[in-house]
Amino acid sequence: MDLRISRDSPALSSTRTRRERAYKSCRDPSLAVGCKNGYRLFSLSSVDRMDCIHQGEESPDVCVAERLFSSSLMVIVSRSTPFRMNIIHFKKGTEICNYSYSSHILAVKLNRQRLVVCLEEALYIHNIKDMKLLKSVLNTPPNPKGLCALSVNHSNSYLAYPGSFTAGEITLYDAGNLTEVTVIPAHASHVAAVAFSASGTSLASASEKGTVIRVFSIPDGDKLFEFRRGMKRYVSISSLSFSADAQFLCASSNTETVHIFRLEHHSPSTESPSWSGYMGKVFSAASSFLPSQVSDMMHQDRAFASVHLSAPGMKNISALSMIQKVPRLLVASLDGHLYIYNLDLQDGGDCRLVQKHRLYESADENPAASALEAGGLSYAETVSTNTNQPSSSLTGYSEDGGVKRGELIPDHEFADESLRLDDEQEFPPVSFQDT
Repeated sequence: MDLRISRDSPALSSTRTRRERAYKSCRDPSLAVGCKNGYRLFSLSSVDRMDCIHQGEESPDVCVAERLFSSSLMVIVSRSTPFRMNIIHFKKGTEICNYSYSSHILAVKLNRQRLVVCLEEALYIHNIKDMKLLKSVLNTPPNPKGLCALSVNHSNSYLAYPGSFTAGEITLYDAGNLTEVTVIPAHASHVAAVAFSASGTSLASASEKGTVIRVFSIPDGDKLFEFRRGMKRYVSISSLSFSADAQFLCASSNTETVHIFRLEHHSPSTESPSWSGYMGKVFSAASSFLPSQVSDMMHQDRAFASVHLSAPGMKNISALSMIQKVPRLLVASLDGHLYIYNLDLQDGGDCRLVQKHRLYESADENPAASALEAGGLSYAETVSTNTNQPSSSLTGYSEDGGVKRGELIPDHEFADESLRLDDEQEFPPVSFQDT
């Protein structure tokens, strides 16, 4: 599953705070849901209203559904043809092109410049305008879960993916200039989740243990923050997501709790008259004499806010957004519902559930049943190796069905109001997939 929030850049006076500027005048969040009958696109105009703006039935059993910002362009992959990617114009009901690969497609990521297709041991980088294949990153470390992240900022078009199968390394790749930037030693164990901030200047990651979440600066890879999700048990982190202003980070897992962390550096106080301040100095001084693992734990921050889900054990994904000028936490669960919680930006604490929306019209459409039958494994974990080697097919795009001047998506489509690819206030929408 994948969840992304559409956000607008600020347009406020300098007297407003950074958080107010980032959250001001956000467009309505949208949601793409892949299901057995195809896919659906929803728009959240308010907490109480979630409208279905499109229902696509071009392909059954959709396992990957990615929308290009708030445009009419959709990228879908079906379980029935998992080696083929279809790009469609859903408002016109036409297929722009389709590409086939040598093995199953595990994930698709896109921004204004690039479209990235992730296979288990390869990455293919396409130019988003004409779908020309720019780079094939072959023989990558085995990546059975299709783990990767692409920055939505076209000025910092970075791609992150596992850099090692035996250690928690992350390879940072410049998808704009098609060069490898660095390898970040993020964790001791395998990486389980990665996510970029909206600006592409920060990268969050979690390991398979799920106890520690780290945030790194991009492109240098220096560690900025370290948070401890828990100590008692290992969990499987299913999603990481920054807020629009990159001041908060939410993390969801296979447990009943979603954690929200505040990304701020604590300024040392010159005076600490309180007992807690005094003890903080004592612990800080004592940590230098303790083993590194214990010392690290003493310096790790805890969650600023949290949510206790009513359906624990179900895979879920989360994101932070602004709806009706109030900060919200959105949680999409494999139980077939979208949960909306209020978030107190000042005091944090437990988030209050304010609304629940149904994602599927019937139980037959809900992919949860098939996921449970497969032992709770994701799509990427359950796909089998494809023995066929299909060749790439390309239908092209224009009103008469042909390709003009080598363009798959003509200029008039990029200039169309519904697409607005050059709009600096455009951000990718929510994307909810059964992966």
